[in-house]
Amino acid sequence: MQLKQLLACTALVAGSTLTAAVHANSVLPNKQISLVVGFVAGGAADASARLIAQKLSQNIGQSVVIINKPGAGGNIAHQYVAQGPSDGSMLLLGSVGPLTISPHLIDVSYDPFKDIQAISGGVNFPNVLVVHKGAGINTLKDFLDQARSNAGEIEYASSGFGAASHMAGELLNMEASVEMVHVPYKGGAQAMQDLLGERVMSYFAAPPTAMPYVAEGMLIPLATTGLERPAYLPNIPTVAESGYPGFEALNWYSFAAPGKTPEPILESWNEEIVKVLNDPEIINKLTEFGMTPQPTTRQEFIDYTRQEYEKWGKIIKERNLKKP
Repeated sequence: MQLKQLLACTALVAGSTLTAAVHANSVLPNKQISLVVGFVAGGAADASARLIAQKLSQNIGQSVVIINKPGAGGNIAHQYVAQGPSDGSMLLLGSVGPLTISPHLIDVSYDPFKDIQAISGGVNFPNVLVVHKGAGINTLKDFLDQARSNAGEIEYASSGFGAASHMAGELLNMEASVEMVHVPYKGGAQAMQDLLGERVMSYFAAPPTAMPYVAEGMLIPLATTGLERPAYLPNIPTVAESGYPGFEALNWYSFAAPGKTPEPILESWNEEIVKVLNDPEIINKLTEFGMTPQPTTRQEFIDYTRQEYEKWGKIIKERNLKKP
């Protein structure tokens, strides 16, 4: 960024913060706000949380700090917030795994609909099914044909048991009547390393992780897992349009608070977060991250979470998935 642009942005931020300080929402607590993230610093969840937290700080005129509580696929952070203060000073970057998948697989020690209160949707993004260049596969049809011809031999990697990438593969197993073998890793970095080393054939990867290797010709993209092609991946077909209508397996992050947080505070936070997610600058930056903003009302996201909870619970039961 040029110095002139930097100075202009700095002045704009200062002005915005001053204005927000004068007009801050009186229902929200007048103290430092914590936004708890269940993943390590530097990843996609952390990057989106920091971007949104910075804008929230400017808008409400008080500090919003990130607290990283990684571990157990985000479940540790969700448990931490479930027991947190109910005065509006603690927020959670909720995620699909701990809220809708893990409760069907393990004892998470919290009720995702009682101990954690939805505020708004945050962002979503599909996975992209990629294979290494040595696989000799160029289309989803070719991939599934091989899976049918070699039952129990075609592997797909995920970032962990119960992760969104794992569920995408299980859903494809069901919809396409194939039996791919799930190979869980302790995070996306390890899965990608083994994919590039051709030690596993495929991986349902996050686009920001996979696409640089696609650009270099090291990976072949077969399909994305949303209902529609994202704007930043216009040339990659979806699984849904490739013969499996309705197929959808999204990653998503939301905003939530401890379960006993009063309704007026939750609604006030919804207003502030939706304002940020509708900001053109934030939309552009999230799109650069490979994410789509998902601002909602509180009830809309409660309903969406319930639908996801029931969907993945049914798939987990039908696939007879058990935590190793």
